[in-house]
Amino acid sequence: MTVVYNLVVITHLLGLAAVIGGYAAGRPAVSQVMLWGARAQIVTGLILVGMADGIDSLDKNLDMAKIVVKLVIAVAVAGLAEIAHADAKRGKTIAWMADAAGLLAIANVFVAVLWH
Repeated sequence: MTVVYNLVVITHLLGLAAVIGGYAAGRPAVSQVMLWGARAQIVTGLILVGMADGIDSLDKNLDMAKIVVKLVIAVAVAGLAEIAHADAKRGKTIAWMADAAGLLAIANVFVAVLWH
């Protein structure tokens, strides 16, 4: 099960790269890459938490407060990306939403790394 868990971690990191890379490359608009990366972050993050909590052999200790904070930030990133992308399809680019989504994604990295 460790191999499957590690594959999900890799997918989670690829989603992160898509969000931040999509932000850097597509600014001021939200690209499809950024949008799908934000979606992947939520899905793979929830899978990781479920696996870590439910599979004893993985021997993971979860900090639920940290997980909740990261989930709230991830949902905000995805929500901002969805709204900004939908508006961009109608010809209305809202740069602050793309910036907020990108910067919140970067903040989520800080939470992941620095919260012990």
